[in-house]
Amino acid sequence: MHIYEFGPHQGKKIDRFDSKGLTVTGLLGSSGDTHLVCMHIEAGGTVGRHDATIEQLFMVVSGEGWVSGADGRRVPIRAGQAAFWESGESHASGSKVGMTVIVAESERLNLRLPQTPNAESEAAEVSTKEE
Repeated sequence: MHIYEFGPHQGKKIDRFDSKGLTVTGLLGSSGDTHLVCMHIEAGGTVGRHDATIEQLFMVVSGEGWVSGADGRRVPIRAGQAAFWESGESHASGSKVGMTVIVAESERLNLRLPQTPNAESEAAEVSTKEE
């Protein structure tokens, strides 16, 4: 057995796409196109809007925040929930209180998760305009 660390002190500060308060730690890659990273988004931090180069699954493991897709509407997200973006989809995320996220990226992700039925109604609770 081996033990690894992937806390924010192990990662790299990222400011690409005007991101703020974002630290990313690479977790794994493959000989193909699959990648797994851990994102630490500080309180008040954001991952700036950009297009997904391949499919992405954004899995919140602690904290809470918001995510948005192509329409720019912010939808709340919390620990135990995940957002999925298709290849080419414009997206952004952020948090007022901070959140830790595992992101899986691949040309083709075969999701086995049930979709949250009330995600659309929760969107009304968050500002509809990105700042």
